[in-house]
Amino acid sequence: MGVSSNDDVLTISHLSRTYYAENGEIQALEDLSFSVAPGEFLGIVGPSGCGKSTLLSLIAGLDRPTAGEVLLDGAPLRGVSPKVGYMLQQDELLPWRTIWKNVLLGLELQKALTPQTRDYAENLLRAYGLWDFRDKYPDQLSGGMRQRAALCRTLAVHPRVLLLDEAFSALDYQTRLAVTEDVARILRQEKMTTLMVSHDIAECISMSDRILVLTAHPGRLRVIHTPDFGGADLTPLDRREHPGFQKSFQYLWKELNSDE
Repeated sequence: MGVSSNDDVLTISHLSRTYYAENGEIQALEDLSFSVAPGEFLGIVGPSGCGKSTLLSLIAGLDRPTAGEVLLDGAPLRGVSPKVGYMLQQDELLPWRTIWKNVLLGLELQKALTPQTRDYAENLLRAYGLWDFRDKYPDQLSGGMRQRAALCRTLAVHPRVLLLDEAFSALDYQTRLAVTEDVARILRQEKMTTLMVSHDIAECISMSDRILVLTAHPGRLRVIHTPDFGGADLTPLDRREHPGFQKSFQYLWKELNSDE
């Protein structure tokens, strides 16, 4: 558990984060270690306040650990890196830019807009059903289409790792199921290494190769669970109907609700 290899894209090594306030110290994460393989989808669950979002902020380089380190492709991460893409609960599309201009935004900010990267961005929109809507504005699209556009914007800059922080929680349940189906398909096709924080156990099981369970505050590694679907390559909706889904749900529910 937490052992890394030279092939891992991401390694979290003895990571701790303590915040200091006038009324004392608050330890968000404590001695956390794990690794993520290329193309792997890692779900992250845990009680509220256990440091899940803090963990993603540290990996994104938006925060700095008190102890330990984040290794990306074997090198210590120092600050924000273009190799890490981050999607939050809201799609954060700019309302005054068209979908096409929104998708190109990251490339513009990184000064990486070339004929080749434009072609790749166009291919993303075509592949995922958004090209015909490229001249629309965000408020003219459904919530699901907006999330797909935000994902295309993130993928357009070729990140090595994608972070999803409750990225679908703002959607209604039916749309959320459809979007997770789309997103899982896109990420597998792009072979994207992904970490997803979610309060929804079922969502994590339906999308993840492995699921990391954190303890209550401060967040420590409790267990890493691998759902068993008999080796079948199933979509998220198909996984929900598989017998292995209920076994994983019961196991994770027990882990999340048991005493230390």
